[in-house]
Amino acid sequence: MSSLFDAKRSFDTVDGSVSYYDISVLADAGLIDMAKTPYSIRVLLENMLRKADDGPATDDHVKLVASWRPNAKPSSEFPYMPGRVVLQDFTGVPVVVDIAAMRDAVKNAGCDSSIINPIVRSDMVIDHSVQVDYFSNAGALAMNIEREFERNTERYQLLKWAQGAFDNFNIIPPGAGIVHQVNLEFLAEAVLSEESPNGSGRVAYPDTCIGTDSHTTMVNGLGVLGWGVGGIEAEAVMLGQPYYMVVPEVVGVRLIGKLPEGATATDLVLSIVELLRKEGVVEKFVEFYGPALESLPLADRATIANMAPEYGATCGFFPIDDQTLKYMRDTGRSAAKVELAEKYAKTNSFFYDPSTDPEYSVTLEYDLGTTIPAMAGPRRPQERLGLDEVGSDFESSFTDATAEKHDVEVDGAKGAVGDGSVVIAAITSCTNTSNPSVMVGAGLLARNARKRGLNRKPWVKTSLAPGSTVVTRYLEAAGLNEDLDALGFNTVGYGCTTCIGNSGPLPQQVSDAVNDHDLTAAAVVSGNRNFEGRVHPQVKANYLASPVLVVAYSLVGKVDTDLIHEPLGQDEQGTDVFLKDIWPSQSDIADTIAESLTADMFNEQYAQVFDGSEEWQALPAPTGVNFNWDRESSYIQEPPYFEDFADVPTVRPEIMGARVLVGFGDSVTTDHISPAGSIPPSAPSGQFLVGSDVPRREFNSYGSRRGNHDVMVRGTFGNIRLRNKLTPDMEGDWTIHFPEREQMRIFEASEKYLADGVPLIVLAGKEYGTGSSRDWAAKGPMLLGVRAVIAESFERIHRSNLIGMGVLPLVFTNGDTADSLGLDGTESYDIPGVGNSVEPGSTITVTATSDDGKVTEFETLIRIDTAIENEYYSNGGLLPYVLRQMMAGA
Repeated sequence: MSSLFDAKRSFDTVDGSVSYYDISVLADAGLIDMAKTPYSIRVLLENMLRKADDGPATDDHVKLVASWRPNAKPSSEFPYMPGRVVLQDFTGVPVVVDIAAMRDAVKNAGCDSSIINPIVRSDMVIDHSVQVDYFSNAGALAMNIEREFERNTERYQLLKWAQGAFDNFNIIPPGAGIVHQVNLEFLAEAVLSEESPNGSGRVAYPDTCIGTDSHTTMVNGLGVLGWGVGGIEAEAVMLGQPYYMVVPEVVGVRLIGKLPEGATATDLVLSIVELLRKEGVVEKFVEFYGPALESLPLADRATIANMAPEYGATCGFFPIDDQTLKYMRDTGRSAAKVELAEKYAKTNSFFYDPSTDPEYSVTLEYDLGTTIPAMAGPRRPQERLGLDEVGSDFESSFTDATAEKHDVEVDGAKGAVGDGSVVIAAITSCTNTSNPSVMVGAGLLARNARKRGLNRKPWVKTSLAPGSTVVTRYLEAAGLNEDLDALGFNTVGYGCTTCIGNSGPLPQQVSDAVNDHDLTAAAVVSGNRNFEGRVHPQVKANYLASPVLVVAYSLVGKVDTDLIHEPLGQDEQGTDVFLKDIWPSQSDIADTIAESLTADMFNEQYAQVFDGSEEWQALPAPTGVNFNWDRESSYIQEPPYFEDFADVPTVRPEIMGARVLVGFGDSVTTDHISPAGSIPPSAPSGQFLVGSDVPRREFNSYGSRRGNHDVMVRGTFGNIRLRNKLTPDMEGDWTIHFPEREQMRIFEASEKYLADGVPLIVLAGKEYGTGSSRDWAAKGPMLLGVRAVIAESFERIHRSNLIGMGVLPLVFTNGDTADSLGLDGTESYDIPGVGNSVEPGSTITVTATSDDGKVTEFETLIRIDTAIENEYYSNGGLLPYVLRQMMAGA
């Protein structure tokens, strides 16, 4: 295939001549006005222009993307081909398991199983497995690493096999950091280059990526267009399939001003989350521009880009500029890579031009000078609170909270806990640990607190989990590690830890007090999500805050307070110490960073990052093209998706006489749907492990067992805070089985329905599937027998994941909801004509019949939006489609 557009040009670098595809040819052809085109759309244009020359795009796709205008969004899809795929191990293990199972399916068909192999460069960072079992002592890091390898040996052996069995597949072993921070500091290049497929030399193009984690968006701070997708879609891209998408609307956010004294990048991003959630940016690109970019550090941009899922956007993009190049130099990128990024961006209209503003679908403005110290909580990231509002908001959010306290003793220190007590204070997550200003700020506040004789409260579980080992190096260089250690913020691991619920158990007396008295305990974490039940199952009130504030709240030990006007404690002279007394100045922070952080630190820490620790290197792993499944493993099992695989899709029965497995209100997250956190012994998943002779101490987390469908399907809809409208008086994985109206576990009910051949559906409200890009939030329901989900609206990634597993997403129309239609989930449902194929974007009439014979008909929109999505659905899912394509091609 060759494009009609003569776009190939070249320029010289220190490494020789480099070709590129010049997007100005589209302006010359009158298809775009370059100055008015958002930078993120320019990235998509270059992708189509280049891929029209060597496939899979066509000139029509180029023209389609070029037809983007602020007031006109093209509705047709185009085949986007990202330059890289990034993965973490929780979502990455199922990817490897699926690809290994695909190889077996090819082998069983009598073909060469090595045809199933990553074609696009793929990097996995193992960061999701370490848990905070040990904390607040010098040996915590070593002991947590030991437990991590004890728990995850089988998973790590699978990944080590994949590292040797797959091409274009790199694994960064545990202990290096968090995937998004490692991507930002090391893997991303701003501009990529590779040998041309036709052998005509080196070709440069914008660095782009998709990832199996929703916070892949963080890399947009470096000018790298990237976002999270489902693991299923990521597998398809890894195997050379395009990511089909429609041209997005682009919301422009003009940034002006500078952060005032006392405000941090965390405070800034929480304000932006609040602003954009109110605007509504779901399934849209957000692009930042304006005079503030000139002085806005890249680390601050990365914090803003990281939380794109929280403000609902596909991504939050910052174009390449001088701050981008400075960050590349500061993080030890080679002079050749920096030169390539600068020359390419300036030559091909990707370098930010502050003199001309692009046109956007919607334009907003935010003044950084209005930012104040804040937290978000107690349940959602957009619930921003000034520090003087936190205490009163806690009381209004939890009206049954009392002032009663209960004595506890932890490691010989006595205290008392009650409603509002902070039981977890965690400096965690790449959102903030990637930013030296807030990390150094936390260390300086700890130093100042020590000088005034303040210490953490004994009931607070404190931890520090940096997103890369570089953080430890510069904290040590500044001597701030000693101050953080003294307050209990010892390093516990290099991974996501508390941010994803790997917070480990609370001290026993604290745990007992919370349980025995049903306390509304609080957590203050420097993460990006605070959905109920996410941080810890015993914590009801969860707050997002800067690392500086995390340290501050560990000192006061409660959230039902006003940190602006009430003291943190008293010094040795009995004088009240307020937050303002120990808060570090911006100049103190900047001076410390300048004295302690160097580019050499990045080069030293990443020089041998692929080698792994001694534990990793000593780990035995299988070899060979096909994986040798251990049928006794409780971690890794061959999934059932390709059993009896045929060249053509099997015919599925229509969705008739379906029953509601679960019914929900608004904002049900993937944390509610997908198994996450610890595995309760009494739950179906826990009982399965008990029956498999797995001792309770070795249960590990659901995330670590995503490679075993038998565990995961039993934990689907198993969140302890789940509220099913069919069982309004209960929380957790309970439902009603019909027609007997018998109350039972969701998994048990699904087994009975499957045995009787009854299809299942889910009823939901707005924003169904919000949150992390958990593929098991689609895989689990599918294996439970769910054929369709009828909701008021879907979050972007989850809708795609449902289609990827052959589950039909339907949306109420005409302003209807389950409540307005009088549907309570006790009815049977007929959804005719959608068993195997649908008309994308069409409507279908659903008939609900109650037990007393009342019939309710209502219209739903089929949220299969494109022809390729219908192909996936017709094939029973994306992976069967890809497998059939690859086998046909071979």
